[in-house]
Amino acid sequence: MVYQPSKHTAVRQELERRLAGMVPGEPMAAERELAASMGVARMTLRRAVDALVAEGRLLRRQGAGTFVAPRAVDQRLSATSFSQDMRERGMQPGSHTLLTRLVPATADLVARLEVQPDHGVLHVRRLRTADGAPMAVEDLHVPSDLVPGLRGADLEGVSFYELLASRYGLNIDAGIQSAEAVLVGAADAECLQVPAGAPAFLFERVSRLASGRVIEYVRSVYPGSRYRIVADIFPEPPRAQADLP
Repeated sequence: MVYQPSKHTAVRQELERRLAGMVPGEPMAAERELAASMGVARMTLRRAVDALVAEGRLLRRQGAGTFVAPRAVDQRLSATSFSQDMRERGMQPGSHTLLTRLVPATADLVARLEVQPDHGVLHVRRLRTADGAPMAVEDLHVPSDLVPGLRGADLEGVSFYELLASRYGLNIDAGIQSAEAVLVGAADAECLQVPAGAPAFLFERVSRLASGRVIEYVRSVYPGSRYRIVADIFPEPPRAQADLP
């Protein structure tokens, strides 16, 4: 007996065959045209497309269509900026400011930024892009006294670290960053053009100046389909016999 794949499986296999010959950012044909070329109902085609979108293989852009998703980018756990990382990978970094506000430090920000309660904090929410594709939603929190006059518009398409150095003469000296697996919330999903509930990485970073002052607390959500975490590891030297319990 010869195995016959289901219609849904056959459509998915045909879509994957077509994707193999396409490049990231290339648009797919309209669903109506694809369904007609495969001889299937649009509902059947849409189920297969939805599955590939959920897996990060395809990317829907509201009002523009469906595109081949960008390849996954390696994310190193190091004190480099998003802009620097993208440039090193041959991609054009970008950012779009979604929200800017000056807020009093909450209990959480007091602990993270090491400031007094109600200290002024600049909160900037940005969409980070690479070659025009959404790559991360970033919430940046900075003690306002360290960056007088800074506005969210100043960070439109600009690296925060580069602006810190050029305008304020401040440079990141050290920091600590954590990463954990999360599911994308509805608001972030709309910005990142992925389904709500899709897997993602949540990065949280606290950075300091050479003086020891905390300069930033950043919370960033990266779609899991577009990032891989890479870390350098080294074997520990063997313990001396006297150190063994």
